[in-house]
Amino acid sequence: MGAPSSSFPILIVEDRDSLREMLRLALEAQDHTVLEARDASEALEQLRLARPVVVLTDLKLPVGDGFEVLRAAKEIDPELPVVVMTAYGSIQDAVTAMREGAMDFLAKPVEPEHLLLMVERAIAQRRMATENILLRQELAERRGAPRIIGENGKLHQVSQQLHRAAATETTVLLEGESGTGKELFARALHALSPRADGPFVAINCAAIPETLLETELFGHEKGAFTGAVARKPGRFELAHRGTLFLDEIGELPLGLQAKILRALEEKEFERVGGTQSLHVDTRVVAATNRNLRKRVAEQQFRQDLYFRLSVFPIEIPPLRDRGRDTLILARHFVERFRGDLKKPALALSPAAIDALQRYPWPGNVRELQNCIERAVILCEGDAIQPQHLNLSFRDDPQVLAAADPWEHVDLAGTLPDVVRRATAEIERRKIARAMREMNGDRERVVAALQISHKALLQKLKAYGIRPE
Repeated sequence: MGAPSSSFPILIVEDRDSLREMLRLALEAQDHTVLEARDASEALEQLRLARPVVVLTDLKLPVGDGFEVLRAAKEIDPELPVVVMTAYGSIQDAVTAMREGAMDFLAKPVEPEHLLLMVERAIAQRRMATENILLRQELAERRGAPRIIGENGKLHQVSQQLHRAAATETTVLLEGESGTGKELFARALHALSPRADGPFVAINCAAIPETLLETELFGHEKGAFTGAVARKPGRFELAHRGTLFLDEIGELPLGLQAKILRALEEKEFERVGGTQSLHVDTRVVAATNRNLRKRVAEQQFRQDLYFRLSVFPIEIPPLRDRGRDTLILARHFVERFRGDLKKPALALSPAAIDALQRYPWPGNVRELQNCIERAVILCEGDAIQPQHLNLSFRDDPQVLAAADPWEHVDLAGTLPDVVRRATAEIERRKIARAMREMNGDRERVVAALQISHKALLQKLKAYGIRPE
């Protein structure tokens, strides 16, 4: 169909050729570039290839529908204005589309003047949204906001989500593997928000013993316990009119989760040893490298707290999924550490670049940063070589295979809980392997495992292992 001749095309999605042509001619008469699609599949292709500035779509299409176009447009660019067209008798569908993010709707038959007015308003709205993002970003950088470095599309989507969330008071949950830079994103969100002039207070819920975590979060009164010689404010108080970053929220003890939930919902709590309720104006951003849904299913995390925290979830992509960003970040770290160490200009050799791009970076950006810092220290010439990176032992498949399983071991709860879960998993795997190796011959399995026939049957049933 149509091909873009401008960097600001308008996409028309309409299956009736006569109506689509009328809309195109009306827009082209005002010097707009127009893209055309007859159904949802063609529209999705145009959205991916051309990145239009406005989408005008019928709700009724021969393949797919306008709702599919709307969702795809918003997934690619949350700020992309979408105007839906519908017959007069289907206005309720248009209202539903607006609830899902459409900017406005046009009732058929479409009047050209109304169409042009709507399109101009959509373009103005898009321009204003872009300018607001740029202004907020510029202001945040002036205030010392952390730079988020990279060009990957997934990172760009995260950045857009951060900007949208920053303008609200919504609780944000940052999800991602260890080392992806969740605190950096939390600080960026704070700096972009209206609370930027307030404090940013961070606490790692996994790094503080359970017995001390409550007083760190909520503070304590004088005499609340032995050694409490003075009143101490907690992190919730210190973050008043600012942002509280709860890192590794998945490690929060069950006993504290109810108090956290109340602080989030009612903005009030009591210090340890206190009876007076304190009110705070604190925006919470949480982060986790755990699967909180799984923790809820295992009754290790409150479902109501999970729902309260995950109002606006943002998934931070791992470094291995960010393509060329590995090299962009590596060069950034080289310059930073070279400057810190007062070293002359340093480059990454072609062999070092190849090694950096081949390595999977299980420790993500944090591991890359540490690796480059070490390489800059060791390098005595003008180019970093593979031996300075010291990745040879790290990308050994045997080393990675040996290390990877422990990244996924659930260490939550008490020591007996952890031992019980680990023992059960090892037992399950051992029995399943024995059954496979011995082709389901239970007599041989019993002899090999040195357990009774009755015990084997019980364990097969308990672990759901099907005898062969």
